[in-house]
Amino acid sequence: MKSKKLFKYLMVVAIVGLLFTACKKNNDTTDNDTSAAGDNALAEGTYNDVHNIADQASSGSLSSYDVTYNSNEKGLLSACATVTRDTVSVPHTITINFGTTNCMCSDGRNRRGIINVSYSGHYRDSASTHTITFSNYFVNDNQVMGTKTVTNIGRNAAGNSVFNISVNGTIIKASNGGTITWTSTRQREWIAGENTPIWSDDVYLITGTASGTNAHGNTFTAQITSALRKEISCRHFVSGTFTLTPSGKATRTIDFGNGACDDIATVTINGNVYTITLN
Repeated sequence: MKSKKLFKYLMVVAIVGLLFTACKKNNDTTDNDTSAAGDNALAEGTYNDVHNIADQASSGSLSSYDVTYNSNEKGLLSACATVTRDTVSVPHTITINFGTTNCMCSDGRNRRGIINVSYSGHYRDSASTHTITFSNYFVNDNQVMGTKTVTNIGRNAAGNSVFNISVNGTIIKASNGGTITWTSTRQREWIAGENTPIWSDDVYLITGTASGTNAHGNTFTAQITSALRKEISCRHFVSGTFTLTPSGKATRTIDFGNGACDDIATVTINGNVYTITLN
């Protein structure tokens, strides 16, 4: 009898121990996955960068980015790109060709391939539309595909030009890093630099929503909660926040900082703050 009672006692202890261990493991599980936030930021920055390139290409009579805008400033992309315009066909077209091998551009990124721009009216003209597509276009060996459409909707109450922007894009990350799909609807307000002939003093505020899948195949949605500030002289956003909700996980808040030009952002998940380095 004593042996049976002892056996039953040991069995109960073992079961309780297993349950306690399982509960402890569940309680200790921390959601610290920042991959969706990083992939969304990569897509956001990549397609915003394409917009800036198309803007510069359409803002004058450049034959290449090797030509200066004025006596003090080189174009954004130095001699990496050759720009060809067709103003006879309708709609007009611009071809921005970086060649077939990587070229280190003035902003520190390697590019190759072609950006195609089809447009009606100049970028600064109200109601003008620019549609951007890609031909074997790579940035730091990430292949960029899809379509971006930019429509100038005129000036707001502050007198600033505003653009509606839609993206249906795909990025195949370098070194078999996976595929990002990204769809977004944005408004972009030109708050500084519109009246000068140089590009580096241009500043935009960006608002809107996005959704997609990260490189691991997980879906997410995103909402800008404080306008993203893009200073063209800086590689990344310098301030602003957005929330991002991966499928089945808690909402994250991504913060680009308070105005410093750097490659750092923070991701807050369930009160825990993580620092990420932007690509």
